[in-house]
This record gives sequence, structure tokens and C-alpha cells, in this order.
Amino acid sequence: NQILNHYNIQTALTSYFEHNEKRKTPFIIEKLKSGKNIAIVSEAGTPAISDPGYRLITQALQHAISVIPIPGPSAVITAISISGLPLHRFAFEGFLPVKSGKKKNFLNKIREEERTLVFYESPHRIINTLRDLIEVMGDRNAVLCRELTKMHEEKIYGELSLILKNLEKRPIKGEITLLVEGKKR
Repeated sequence: NQILNHYNIQTALTSYFEHNEKRKTPFIIEKLKSGKNIAIVSEAGTPAISDPGYRLITQALQHAISVIPIPGPSAVITAISISGLPLHRFAFEGFLPVKSGKKKNFLNKIREEERTLVFYESPHRIINTLRDLIEVMGDRNAVLCRELTKMHEEKIYGELSLILKNLEKRPIKGEITLLVEGKKR
């Protein structure tokens, strides 16, 4: 909204988020079918990458509506580009399950993965996630990126235990992308 105001762009806006996308998608598809142009804009990151948009894009394609990407910031790509971890292959896993049991179960399924693993995590869950990663996968090399491309950008490089010790000492805020080295053979 601030960007639209700054450039004096006056257009109709509608919110589109996880809890209303099922209801809003048919409404937006009808607008598109009537010839309107619609943009999905995310306040942080790229739409449809761990963000709403997938359902709308799928429906648009099923209705033969052209979908045109306009590249923008992506925490995944930004973080891997400065990670220093092997990147010839990587696996983006998005957000891990919230409950510890389900999270550990999921981590056990991917613990043999040799590709660099990329996760999104919330500030209030990162400490427990780091502990679970160490318990299930061992103390691997990693990098934690927080608030990339923003004023309070932070990157912590080292083993998972070092990152954990660093974060346990202070409050944590902002969007987190965590990269963990794959299992070495």
C-alpha cells in the first residue's frame, strides 16, 4: 500500500491470504476472465513460495489465463547465494511442521539427504527447531539468515550448535531462512 501511495497508483485492492484464498480465488478468476489484469503482490518475498498464490495460479492456468511472472525478492535464492554451502543441488523444504513430534518425524525422513536443505522458520520456533535438527541430523554446518535485504539483516555462519548458542542469548525477531548442509558421504 505504501508503494502504491508513493507512486500515486490508485487501483482496487483486495487481501489474499492463507485463510481466505479458497473463497477469494473464484472471485479473482472471474475478474481475470472478464479481461481485468491482476497482480499478486507479497509484502515480503515472492508470492506462491511459502505464500498464498499457488491455488490462484493453478486455477488461472486451468482457465487458459496467461500468468506472467515479475521476478522479485526471494529469501530462498538470496540466502543460498551467500550461504557458502554446496549449492550445485539444494532442497527447499519451506516451513517445518509446528509440533515437535511431527517435526522430528519429518527430519528423520530427510536426514540422509545429501543436498543442502533450506527451511523457513518463525522467530518463536527457531530455538526448538535448531535443537531438533541437532538431535536428529547432528551438528552440521549451517547459515541462519534473518531479515535479508532489510535494515536489520543478519547472517550467522557455523555449526548448528554455534547458531543455537548465539540465538539463546537474545530476543529473535523477523523472517528466518535456515540453510543446513546435506549429509556428507
